[in-house]
Amino acid sequence: MLTPRVPPQGRARGTRRPGPARVPPRDEPAGATRRAVVEDIRPLVDGGRFPAKAAVGDDVRVSATAFADGHDLVACDLRYQRDGERTWTTVEMRALGNDRWEGSFSVDEVARYRFVVRAGVDHYATWLRDVCAWAEAGRDVSSELLVGAELLSRAAGRARGADRKALAAAARVVRATGDLDSPVSATRDGGAVADATSPERVGTVGDMVRSDGLRALARRYRPGADQTTSAPCEVVVEPARARCSSWYELFPRGASPDPSRPGTLADVRDRLDYVEALGFDVLYLPPIHPIGTSGRKGRDGSTVADPGDPGSPWAIGSPDGGHTAVDPALGTIGDFDALVRTAASRGISVALDLAFQCSPDHPWVREHPEWFRHRPDGSIRYAENPPKRYEDIYPLDFETDAWWELWQALLDVVRFWCGHGVQVFRVDNPHTKPFAFWEWLIAEVRAAHPRTMFLSEAFTRPAVMYRLAKLGFSQSYTYFTWRNTKWELETYMHELAQVADFFRPNFWPNTPDILTDTLQSGGTPAFVSRLVLAATLTANYGVYGPVYELQEHVARTPGAEEYQGSEKYAVRHWDLARSDSLAPLMARLNDVRRAHPALQRDDTLRFHSVDNDQLIAYSKTSGDDAVLVVVNLDPRFRQSGWVDLGPFAGGPARVVEVHDLLTDAHYRWEGTHSFVMLDPATVPAHVLSVERVAP
Repeated sequence: MLTPRVPPQGRARGTRRPGPARVPPRDEPAGATRRAVVEDIRPLVDGGRFPAKAAVGDDVRVSATAFADGHDLVACDLRYQRDGERTWTTVEMRALGNDRWEGSFSVDEVARYRFVVRAGVDHYATWLRDVCAWAEAGRDVSSELLVGAELLSRAAGRARGADRKALAAAARVVRATGDLDSPVSATRDGGAVADATSPERVGTVGDMVRSDGLRALARRYRPGADQTTSAPCEVVVEPARARCSSWYELFPRGASPDPSRPGTLADVRDRLDYVEALGFDVLYLPPIHPIGTSGRKGRDGSTVADPGDPGSPWAIGSPDGGHTAVDPALGTIGDFDALVRTAASRGISVALDLAFQCSPDHPWVREHPEWFRHRPDGSIRYAENPPKRYEDIYPLDFETDAWWELWQALLDVVRFWCGHGVQVFRVDNPHTKPFAFWEWLIAEVRAAHPRTMFLSEAFTRPAVMYRLAKLGFSQSYTYFTWRNTKWELETYMHELAQVADFFRPNFWPNTPDILTDTLQSGGTPAFVSRLVLAATLTANYGVYGPVYELQEHVARTPGAEEYQGSEKYAVRHWDLARSDSLAPLMARLNDVRRAHPALQRDDTLRFHSVDNDQLIAYSKTSGDDAVLVVVNLDPRFRQSGWVDLGPFAGGPARVVEVHDLLTDAHYRWEGTHSFVMLDPATVPAHVLSVERVAP
């Protein structure tokens, strides 16, 4: 084969033409010394396509399977860094058995974190295991001690500072002795080794090589080229309120203390005393924008509106403005700003409804007709959910050729409200918009406003709900609203546990659209039991009030789930001082949630067996805090049964002292099971703090 000539100007006179570079054989492995395998890492969402979720204050627990060929021992590390950092922090993972490893790191700010799992053969630990076994069998280990000395010496070569000195000193001691029983002399080397292995007492060479300090140093400075490192995984850390929150929904036009007029944003501001007393930390407002008149719905959703009917807040847009305007009947943007500021001073976040749809009177209909889907006759199709039609709403066309301009306009809407202090959005029907849109919008918003949270109102198929969570939604409505029996509740909670790495459930016993059969027919016991379940099964829950605490339960028509006289289509006034209000119970439950860290997370939920299917029992723990909940699911009859105390019981003579946080009663239980009787006519639930477990 001829070698191409190099033009004279391409090579200096008198230099040699370089030979061809060596190309390794195609079958030569890269990193042949990397014998460890790392797999089945958790949390890992869709192979790393999406980040897992955490919240400020969490310990992110990482587990993985790591092993190597043969019988050598493996060391496994967790390494992590916050986005923007250049260095990695290393945490030693602990062995769980069967080649499974676990480690954790704490996250204390809203950010994105990366982590990897690194594993490799631990040659020193393997040598130590074998040399001790030989010594116990009476074998001469003098030559094996030379092997150990060499391992320590190589580790010293990779170390720096005091660690290097300690490893080198240990290597000299091991090399100079003939067996593990030789004393470590009080020489300079002995002193250096003692410092390195502190607080262990070093008496013999065997004590020294087995000491935790020396083993940790040898492990830390094992050869990097021998380690197998996983691909980076990601965790997105959101505000602590993403993990634990209590939501209260109210219609501003129903907040007036004067029955002769509708409420305003100023009235909502005055209502903050009430919301704060109830203990809620998120105040959610349905859309506060101008409401269209074309196709306006009348009372209970009728297609004919009377002159005084206010229309649905979700029919957004009129000549007064669209998604960045405030309905003049509610006040001004200044009133909204004042509400947000006052709420924040009380530790309450104002959540705004994000409904990307338009009234026929919305300015966009005139200014951007290309953003809507037209029929062949030129008319715009109404929103539909056959057989339902919403003549007061036009859906946006996300398949329009002008989709990019539409996306930008919707992003501007969210940015506008972020600029007015909104950090929490409840998103209406996100499953009817493209997944790609939400992934893009949430990322764009958080690039400028990283603390922004989004609640998904997607009552749809599980796969769709889970996909939205992966795309960035902080929390999600769930099917809890329709889960009533013990089997349904336990099965559903086990299902949610499988997606806990990315899906945060938010339990609502009611919404403006949903009045379940249980609440329609179960009376006060049903309202109480559903409230206790929502507030204790998950760390995030909400209610639509004052409808809930005043126990509104009459449906629009038999078999329907919508309220008669629904606030969606009418102005309602509420007597908050009614004697039958559940407000005191709400306040007590929220106080309990704040006081008990166990109820502020979902990952320690454990169900306890009860020999009565009308009773459900479960517990949550956090450190020394433990809460056990027992609920009577029968709203009509007293139910009793024996509850398995599970981890709180250790034997027949063990005593468990519990404090009922709802009634202030104290109980002393003995043995592995306790008898419980709950009467729905009084209090249909126990929320028990486990105060003391004594032998």
